[in-house]
Amino acid sequence: MSYRENYEKWLNSPALSADEKAELEAIKNDEKEIESRFFDQLSFGTAGLRGTMGVGLYRMNIHVIRWATQGFAQVICAEGEEGKRRGVAICMDCRNHSMEFARAAAEVCAANGIHVRIFESLRPTPELSFAVREYRCQAGINVTASHNPKEYNGYKVYWSDGAQLPPQHAAAIAAQMEALDVFDDVRTMDYEQARAQGLITLLGRETDDKFLSHVLDQINDRQAVAQVADTFRMVYTPFHGTGYQQIPYVLEQLGIRHLHCVPEQMVIDGTFPTVKSPNPETPESFALAQKLAKEVDAQLILGSDPDADRVAIQVKDRKGDYVQISGNQTGVLLLDYLIGAKRRAGTLPENPVALKSLVTTQLAQVVAEANGVRCYNTFTGFKFMAEKKNQLEAAGQGHVIFSYEESYGYMLGDYVRDKDAVTACVMITEMAAYYFEQGMTLAQALDALYEKYGFYGERTLNLVMPGLDGLEKMRALMAQLRREPLQEIAGTKVVRMRDYQDGSVYVMGLGRMDKTPISGSNVLYFELDDGCAFIVRPSGTEPKIKVYILGVGATRPECDERVQRYAQFAETLRG
Repeated sequence: MSYRENYEKWLNSPALSADEKAELEAIKNDEKEIESRFFDQLSFGTAGLRGTMGVGLYRMNIHVIRWATQGFAQVICAEGEEGKRRGVAICMDCRNHSMEFARAAAEVCAANGIHVRIFESLRPTPELSFAVREYRCQAGINVTASHNPKEYNGYKVYWSDGAQLPPQHAAAIAAQMEALDVFDDVRTMDYEQARAQGLITLLGRETDDKFLSHVLDQINDRQAVAQVADTFRMVYTPFHGTGYQQIPYVLEQLGIRHLHCVPEQMVIDGTFPTVKSPNPETPESFALAQKLAKEVDAQLILGSDPDADRVAIQVKDRKGDYVQISGNQTGVLLLDYLIGAKRRAGTLPENPVALKSLVTTQLAQVVAEANGVRCYNTFTGFKFMAEKKNQLEAAGQGHVIFSYEESYGYMLGDYVRDKDAVTACVMITEMAAYYFEQGMTLAQALDALYEKYGFYGERTLNLVMPGLDGLEKMRALMAQLRREPLQEIAGTKVVRMRDYQDGSVYVMGLGRMDKTPISGSNVLYFELDDGCAFIVRPSGTEPKIKVYILGVGATRPECDERVQRYAQFAETLRG
């Protein structure tokens, strides 16, 4: 169908409410807007669906949610009666329409004979992963757009191990959706009727208690916290999201006495009124937290994103200003601390393993291996880390103590298979208290790591390619880089290119010479002869190419100069 035919189909569908029809009527003379809503459907990938909310095929709305859930239901039903009986756990965040979308998904699952366990109200993403594992569900659904602006919503899908869908299952759902009509082929039933028939049951406090018990079991050193409890002060913000109850609770259980929560941002609000974007990666989002931290003279600021799967931190620098520690740096600090804390507590397992994504700092591998911990790279996404963890532990080849990626996501313990800000907040706070007792901030602890292991620096650039031709520009850039690989970057020779799509390793001037340990992801990794790396990959959820620069140098100025020079070169790839 053309975009205009899709528009007319939706406009005339009896499935639309009067308000939805009015929204479409209002754009009847705006051809560009009609095209943007109906030129295609939102693509279903391993990260599920994500997009701006509104009426249309290329928007997040209740009809697209039902359509995707019908496709997913058919994949679950293909597992047989056992899969339907094990059922699906459903969770939602604080965004506008999240509860409505979650209930719509529950109604479709129930109509297909699939048992549903749905949280009574919003919960952190890691608790959804936990619930899938705890109740041995066949699958999970989470209605969330994570850290995206207020206009967005999303639909994440999980499989029986508690991790987001592997590629083959995502492809199966996409194929089912292609064969289904968005309106006519979707089964649904009344929510209350489904509850009365036992097809939908609610999850509440009992699941919270189980989850939080596991979180608190991760504590390594309560004594370190107790020793500084009277003087250690910290600030926390949930950015109006799902961390507002559980994270303060676990920090208090850890022994923190002076916890100050940003009052304006403890209010659940899907419009995120106090920030431009509820993204903890953005230092500007911490303005209110910094104001409070200065008032109480806090040593640490924590901020979790709206679905509480990622957390960022800020600490005082030498001048007394609060500065952000990057996800790369936080992960290295945590890895180094966890190895030491577990050794001191006698809980470091035999054959300990750390996992990180390909685009995460090279320092993590250096720190791990220097301390007798093996470190493996995976593709970006915790589904790949979960897969590697399951594989290693099932084969008796190691026990994973920590997994992380540069975008402020950390996974600890054995009870979740996704990034988890609730547990990470406990670990970061314990670590900060441990160093505080030694008279050090986390910034100083990081400097000590660099002095010990070498100077590393990282930068991520987002080459945004919006508009209807954005996807084509992204494809064209990746094709060009494969067809004509970079021979040098900002004056530095490229020695190897790893193409993780087919696993080829090319040595410049010699051709294909080796194969990568993993393959099947659209990532190009350029190794430079100064030890730095320049990595290019398309985003899986947004219209942009991501460029990751992993720098190293004999001194801090040398490392920083290299990162800056390669970042300037990356900007030229915009075209």
